[in-house]
Amino acid sequence: MSEDSPSEESKQPSVDLRSPQRQLIEWQIEHADLDARIDQAVSVPVQRDELSLRRMKKRRLVLRDQIVQLQSQLSPKEPA
Repeated sequence: MSEDSPSEESKQPSVDLRSPQRQLIEWQIEHADLDARIDQAVSVPVQRDELSLRRMKKRRLVLRDQIVQLQSQLSPKEPA
């Protein structure tokens, strides 16, 4: 390969791995995973770890708030 030819990386479109849309998707996936884990933990009362359950629920609430805030930033403002 000569030095004048473009590398493979320059041929690929640049993708922002920290774009707001990507962050939103990651948070939505994490929120869904926490929902499933919480449902599973609640369904097995014998081996319930209350501290872990509270931490998961708190994280889920934080994620929900972050998702709502980011969605409001991404959605176009309605004209008055």
